[in-house]
Amino acid sequence: MEREPDIRSFIAEYMEKGFLENIIDMFKYDTSLYVMVGDLMRDERMRVRIGVTALVEDLSKNDPEHIHKAVPGIAGLLKDTNPTVRGDAAYLLGIIGHRDALAYLAEVMDDKEPGVREVVRESTEEIQKAMESKE
Repeated sequence: MEREPDIRSFIAEYMEKGFLENIIDMFKYDTSLYVMVGDLMRDERMRVRIGVTALVEDLSKNDPEHIHKAVPGIAGLLKDTNPTVRGDAAYLLGIIGHRDALAYLAEVMDDKEPGVREVVRESTEEIQKAMESKE
């Protein structure tokens, strides 16, 4: 268990330095890292949070069979006290587009912030469209 904080710090440092391609390769090689995506979104550094968004965008396209492993960690951010974090989490769940995210999004459809509600609605619609196109 002690390994996780070290690897999270390492990933965040690499993201801050702009080594996104290296991080993408790490996630593709070790899919157990997907559970850390939510924690990485809590980082106070803007470059890290932007890097996480780029990471999720890339892996959603290039590693679709594993990206769903990030859903629970990201979904936990939907209840964060910061509305920006909640909106970012909803946005990432929409990018991932996995049906598992729908239940989490349904729980926050009535978020007190209009902007968050809008992102939740849009992400829900994106996931539903993606599911329909797969049928």
